[in-house]
Amino acid sequence: MKKLMMIISLALSGVMNVVNAQKPAVVVSDKTGWHKIGETTVNFEKETDEIVVMGADKFASLKFKVTDAAIDLINADVYYDNGTSEKIKINMPLKMAGETKVFNIKGGEHDLKKVVLTYKTLPNSNDKKAHVELWGLKTNADKK
Repeated sequence: MKKLMMIISLALSGVMNVVNAQKPAVVVSDKTGWHKIGETTVNFEKETDEIVVMGADKFASLKFKVTDAAIDLINADVYYDNGTSEKIKINMPLKMAGETKVFNIKGGEHDLKKVVLTYKTLPNSNDKKAHVELWGLKTNADKK
């Protein structure tokens, strides 16, 4: 009976991990300007989160917005469709409703594959989790 309960517990745990998995961000607009690329809710258990990007995913600059709770955003590893990557050092504590400065992507617009955030959650009185949004700037320089 104990083995059966353990198997059921492990199976439920696996199902919950699939349900809570990061859904890819799908960008449908190719208009010039700022677009919300994706979002994630960070928790107190781990210190990295990944936002997978699909669709009209060519951006020249990135910035991050935080709501619900404060967070210490350390860096973002940006992976491009062509197989290269770039580490953006942020090292910035962000208060609730804060945002980072704009980070320009080296070499102009690139197709994004994913962005991996490294952070530290900051203690708060309500144990709220921080909601982080990834924003990208489309310049459409290749279409001009």
